[in-house]
Amino acid sequence: MTPPAATSAGPAVARIGGRDQLARSSVYLMSATVSTAGLGFLFWVAAARLYSPSQVGTATSLTNAVSLIAYFSLCGLNSTLVRFPAAPERRDAQINRALLLVFGVGCLLGTGYLLGLPLYAARLLPVRADPVQAVLIVLFCALSAVNLLTDAVFIGARLAQYNTLVDGVIQGLTKLGLPFLLTGLGAFGLVAATGGGYAVAVLASLWFLRRRIGLRPRVLGGGATGLREQLGFSAGSYLSSLLNLVPLLVLPLIVLQRLGTAAAAYYFVAFQIANLANAVSFAVCESMFAEVSADESRLVPVLRRSARLLAVLQLPAAVVLAAGSGLLLRLFGGAYPARAQGLLVVLAVGTVAVALNTLTSFALKLVRRMAPLVWSNVVYAVVTTGLAAAWADRGLVWFGYAWGLGNLASGLVAALALLRTRLPAVHPSPPVPPAPERNPQR
Repeated sequence: MTPPAATSAGPAVARIGGRDQLARSSVYLMSATVSTAGLGFLFWVAAARLYSPSQVGTATSLTNAVSLIAYFSLCGLNSTLVRFPAAPERRDAQINRALLLVFGVGCLLGTGYLLGLPLYAARLLPVRADPVQAVLIVLFCALSAVNLLTDAVFIGARLAQYNTLVDGVIQGLTKLGLPFLLTGLGAFGLVAATGGGYAVAVLASLWFLRRRIGLRPRVLGGGATGLREQLGFSAGSYLSSLLNLVPLLVLPLIVLQRLGTAAAAYYFVAFQIANLANAVSFAVCESMFAEVSADESRLVPVLRRSARLLAVLQLPAAVVLAAGSGLLLRLFGGAYPARAQGLLVVLAVGTVAVALNTLTSFALKLVRRMAPLVWSNVVYAVVTTGLAAAWADRGLVWFGYAWGLGNLASGLVAALALLRTRLPAVHPSPPVPPAPERNPQR
């Protein structure tokens, strides 16, 4: 399960970076995702050894919900900050307003999730009954959302290496060490470990933004910040994101309710491993989005180069993951190899469909074809959840088929819309002058 600038670099920087900038940013983002997923993999290996399958299943349901609520809380602002950065003198206000808004929405949605547990996850009600755990869940939702938004700021600023450092190293190592200290909390110990990683990542991101680009806690500022002016783009991006997240939220709940907590653990582990391969498409497409946003005149060549990179990298990644699925699952011990390998193989093959869907969706967003983007995600949500619900009683592997077919259908719809778009007709925006280096800490 998956989908993603401090100073505006402008077309000049895009030309300086040239073709290498796309590959460089992609490598950093892949490194961030792979290191995050790798440490997350070790985290769940430790969890499988320290906690029972039932506890792991309960924890994965909660951590998955926190992660998805964070994406729901972004309100499309992650795309807006990259696509339409404010002028340098208003950039602080733009970023800080977005951070405050996302934090507040995260708290509201986290509270709403807990209040609605009787409707869709009655087995998780003990968490809501404990005031401390309930408050922490809400806080974790908000912090995770803020962390995602700071990731977008780094990407737009062409500083993707900080995503690797913050998410791939600092957050991952923090989260990895906490389960050993929190075993007495049961399933919530794993949730608290994940939330602790979010808290540390947010603090580190804000510190690096201050050091690297001089971000100050400024909310007010004269002139437009682009948040209100690009409300339509944000709304379209947000709606498509909401639809994109529906299967990620609904499928684990179907597994939990129809197949039980142990099956939820097997499903979650297989899906997390599959994201190692999905890191390729997400990294390449996020880098493509940042590069074209900096200079729209490079849309066609960057899009073609991104497609070639995906063709070269994604197929081998899928093959390696499918071939090594049994070995990877043996690290978890217990029944994980027997119960989750078939699902993981299907998900590995499905990463090719995910790559198609990701590339075409980012391309539609770049050319501002928001209506086709929304409709492609409607297809994705309906096909994936509908097939999963219809096939749930057949076993876990059928959730993998539903996932792959949903992505394939959505990718084809988006590709058709893209083919009907005259890509060279996209006109570049007026260049934004590069912001002066601001680093008061040096």
